[in-house]
Amino acid sequence: MKALPTLAAATVLLLTPHAATADYTSRPEVQAYMDELSARHGFSRQWLSSVLARAQRKDSIIEAISRPAEKAKPWHEYRGIFVTDDRIVAGVDFWHEHAKAVASAQEQYGVAAEVVVAIIGVETYYGRYLGRYRVLDALSTLAFDYPPRAGFFRGELTEFLRLVREEGHDPLTAMGSYAGAMGYGQFIPSSYRAYAVDFDADGVRDIWTNKTDAIGSVANYFARHGWRGQGPAVVRVELGDPTLDEVANAGLELEHTVGALRARGVTGIDALPDDARAALFRMQAADGDEYWLGLHDFYVVTRYNRSAMYALAVLQLAAEIRGHFDAVAVGDG
Repeated sequence: MKALPTLAAATVLLLTPHAATADYTSRPEVQAYMDELSARHGFSRQWLSSVLARAQRKDSIIEAISRPAEKAKPWHEYRGIFVTDDRIVAGVDFWHEHAKAVASAQEQYGVAAEVVVAIIGVETYYGRYLGRYRVLDALSTLAFDYPPRAGFFRGELTEFLRLVREEGHDPLTAMGSYAGAMGYGQFIPSSYRAYAVDFDADGVRDIWTNKTDAIGSVANYFARHGWRGQGPAVVRVELGDPTLDEVANAGLELEHTVGALRARGVTGIDALPDDARAALFRMQAADGDEYWLGLHDFYVVTRYNRSAMYALAVLQLAAEIRGHFDAVAVGDG
């Protein structure tokens, strides 16, 4: 799961006076951080110092987190990044190649196979882009040189250090995204520790190189966050009451009921029960606005990445992959 940046590029100006320091361990706040980790989690002070002394601050990480695609692009451009013919075909190929693991994950966790495949497709293009930063550099840069979210990323740096200690990884070579997300499913360290699974039962949880573990881990993440798989996750709607536009994009929480929206003239929801919880979203298409109603499982997808555009892209890619996968199966039959 990605950690979402929230502030504009201007936050680069908020960098601390220590931003150019090469050795993080020379900074008082890092010394205090190491003291805390030694006291709370039993880390060797010498080991911490040897690791953090080799962390490197990266300006490109600050720049990247200040301009996420979810904030910078309208929906039709954002969709065009992820819901493409090439990514659909690659998703079908990935599903066929790992059919046993995908089927087992769906059976064990109850999460739609195409959604698991689509997540891996959106996050890393099925492993083509696993991240170009050392996780240590990414998390240290954001923990100590990005004040707007320093607390969050210090927590993730702690989780990363606990993870590599528990599972025998080299903290100096682990690679990931600019926000410290790792592996095929791009789990941040806290998610790795909480939701990654040893799905092939070889004694190791490895979402960096083991696609079976990655598939099972994504499915486990969704199951643990309440995936139901009952009814649609999102539906395209039309507004009957134009004043409803005022509540579109008000937040990701399911603040409305289908019945209340139906009473105000929303159409396209005839098959949905009145008591279903929902959120209304406006998406900027190339030829005008679209309105979408996110339901329970849509909300679950936003627990992976807290963006309505992300969730809609995942679900649309999943639907395309499912359709093409089924068509190939029929053709083979």
